[in-house]
Amino acid sequence: MKNIVKIAVALFAMVQTTYAQKNTELWSAGRPDGHAPISVMGDHYHGKGDVMFSYRYMRMNMEGLQQGSSEISNAQGHDNGYMVTPLNMPMDMHMLGVMYGLTDKITLVAMAMYTQNEMDLQMRMMSGMTTQFSTSSSGFGDVKLGMLYKFVNAKRQSLHAIVNLSIPTGTLEAEDVTPMSTPNKIQLPYPMQIGSGTYDLDLGLNYLGQTDNYSWGTQLKGTYRFDRNEFDYSLGNRYSLNSWFAYKVNDWISFSARGEVLAEERINGANPNLNPMMVTTADTANSGGKYINGGLGFNVYVPKGSFKNVRFGFEYAQPLYQELNGIQLERRETLTFGLQYSL
Repeated sequence: MKNIVKIAVALFAMVQTTYAQKNTELWSAGRPDGHAPISVMGDHYHGKGDVMFSYRYMRMNMEGLQQGSSEISNAQGHDNGYMVTPLNMPMDMHMLGVMYGLTDKITLVAMAMYTQNEMDLQMRMMSGMTTQFSTSSSGFGDVKLGMLYKFVNAKRQSLHAIVNLSIPTGTLEAEDVTPMSTPNKIQLPYPMQIGSGTYDLDLGLNYLGQTDNYSWGTQLKGTYRFDRNEFDYSLGNRYSLNSWFAYKVNDWISFSARGEVLAEERINGANPNLNPMMVTTADTANSGGKYINGGLGFNVYVPKGSFKNVRFGFEYAQPLYQELNGIQLERRETLTFGLQYSL
């Protein structure tokens, strides 16, 4: 009898050891570097019945004119035939998201956004003198609904797909007063609008990997616009390749570095209410471009206690290279803060 008990205990220990070894071979989100840098979305999935709520705040700053890959002055912008040229544009985005594990393979995703735009501009008058003015716009943007599909999770590596549909709930009729329209408001150019006005499809693929103290990932994603909106234009398609590497210091914190190659096509069509020779931002030739971006950040994760499964992320990013179509504001730094909570 004693021998049988010993054998049973030994078998139970072997099963536990095997189970533990298999578990350690799975990629896991339950660690600080289990999520990508906070600026990357759709980077992870959840198990059946799991729920995660998230809030992100992103501030992007654009300042100074650039033509192609060269900086130019506002005077040079006016010399290209434009009466008005932009000086700077800060953009604030507040993003609320929820993820729900429908099954162990399918995670449902929903995201809403509130955007605030400001732009300072310079106008050259007939006398040759210049004057400055500002415009602003704000509102709820387009809503995204979609899913993530897990293909495989084995040997601490994972592969999953992204399929999102963007619903055009954001306005295309943002207006403000300008020196040319005083005292009336007029429709603002493309960068100051809140929504796309079109149904857009996001398709992506994520590869993730981990060791005990390191993790890495790559995300390939494209955004495709369907048809044109009510003002006879659509924003350009967008293609990005994001790769990141993170070091897990301990169970609470990790540090990350990220690189991105991004391409945005020109706006397709044109809004007949906008005069393309009045301001550079109303000319669709001045849209889209190619970018190489870099970012540094950290994730803080609470593995136990009253705030278990709360995660805070931060990233500072800026372009390392940018080649713009036509004349546009040069992109500068982007700050992203995020708070996530899993149930």
